[in-house]
Amino acid sequence: MQEKKDAVLVLEDGTVFDGVAIGKIGTTTGEIAFNTGMTGYQEVFTDPSYFGQILVMNTAHIGNYGVHEDEVESDGIKVAGMVIKKFSDGYSRPSAMKSLQEYMEDYNKVGISDVDTRALVRHIRNKGAMNCIISSENIDIDSLKAQLKEVPSMEGLELSSKVATTEAYEVKPNNPELKVALLDFGVKRNIVRCLVDRGCHVKVFPLNATLEEVNAFEPDGYMLSNGPGDPSAMPNSIDLVKSIVELNKPVFGICLGHQILGLSQGLETEKMFNGHRGINHPIKNLKTGKGEITSQNHGFVISKASAEANANIDVTHIHLNDDTVAGIELKGKDIFSVQYHPEASAGPHDSRYLFDQFVDNMKKNK
Repeated sequence: MQEKKDAVLVLEDGTVFDGVAIGKIGTTTGEIAFNTGMTGYQEVFTDPSYFGQILVMNTAHIGNYGVHEDEVESDGIKVAGMVIKKFSDGYSRPSAMKSLQEYMEDYNKVGISDVDTRALVRHIRNKGAMNCIISSENIDIDSLKAQLKEVPSMEGLELSSKVATTEAYEVKPNNPELKVALLDFGVKRNIVRCLVDRGCHVKVFPLNATLEEVNAFEPDGYMLSNGPGDPSAMPNSIDLVKSIVELNKPVFGICLGHQILGLSQGLETEKMFNGHRGINHPIKNLKTGKGEITSQNHGFVISKASAEANANIDVTHIHLNDDTVAGIELKGKDIFSVQYHPEASAGPHDSRYLFDQFVDNMKKNK
């Protein structure tokens, strides 16, 4: 086996971690984040909501089951880079199509392994989200620090336009019962699958579509997808969603779509000290009293104070770890959203009832 090259990870606060190169030899920058999931690395790496982020995987072994063509959430790897403790060049799953190393090379992704990820995650948890740089072509710390100073903050950054579709497209089952207009802010493929599995003809629209273009499809309901970046940096999307809400038709928002729905109703969003990223986050449904174990990936959240102060908003779900807003609905309307990922790929399926709730709302309003 060829000897691995040295690589280095430098954080914005000057902390340095040494390791070895994985993926493409090169340099990458982004906001550092960590995911606590024990499985599903391929779904995580291809999730468009991670665009612009360098991801630390808490699980020690990554790459050991290779990659599979059925486990992609977009058209390729979306993370800006990877930080891993033990990286597996080989894989054990017979049905895998290639190794993670080959997959990273296909998409020109830079990473670093042999890092003490527990120490790194403890550091991020204490210090908060920050930018970082990984390089396997330049290990001069001073020059990397200078390069890192040029990287923009995630706060105020619009990234959806870099991952969302630029052309509308349709996905439908045989004999669809309902039509859903999906606004693509960086949609995961399993959101579309969950709708199609429930008899929906889905038309996915680019985020710069006009209300007239969307309504020409004559949808029974509107889906607001997940995506990357700061929701407050998307004024045109906020205005479009505000116009959709005024139509009084069913709407369902997920993650970034949830935040944009909130902003369209006068709520505020805020950057979290550390985001929620993993597949075991506990949520309480305040309407039923039931708990859900959920899949999450977000660094922004709707301000709880602004939600509770708005007479037209009900908070429907809360995150049990930190009491942040995890779901809202608009009073008197079949319009709701959640901060987490009910399609859960990867993750438990506790929250897929939300797709059924959306379908029931559309049937009731049809």
